[in-house]
Amino acid sequence: MKIILLEDVKSLGKKGEIVNVSDGYATNFVLPKKLGVEANQKNLNELKNQKKRDEKAAQELLEEMQELAKKIAEKSVEVSMKAGEGGRVFGSVSSKEIATAAKDQLGFSIDKKKIQLAEPIKAFGYTDVPVKLHPQVTATLRVHVSEKN
Repeated sequence: MKIILLEDVKSLGKKGEIVNVSDGYATNFVLPKKLGVEANQKNLNELKNQKKRDEKAAQELLEEMQELAKKIAEKSVEVSMKAGEGGRVFGSVSSKEIATAAKDQLGFSIDKKKIQLAEPIKAFGYTDVPVKLHPQVTATLRVHVSEKN
């Protein structure tokens, strides 16, 4: 029996795939647990329409993130830190502080996990920080670390 999977099933396949299973397995396990539906013409058309909607939504999200990346690249964020010995930053600037400053100053809510700092910023001045907004879109946020008076 051909089945369209509604969820990922470890031994069968991923969501949206059409798989061939034995009749007993389908009637006793897959169908009662609502892990899949029978692959008849109605369900195949529904699957095709769902895939089109998903692709369109993914494309719109990609375009939205590209616009946001352009806006982020045009602006910079200022973070004030205390100065330690030798004119260095007392402590360091982490991704959490950058995300908070971006929200306060620019109005962009950026998840701190998306800010890709190799290591915390420990010097005054300008630093370009990559922000991964989408698997295909990475923006560059300019961070200015200044001395707090």
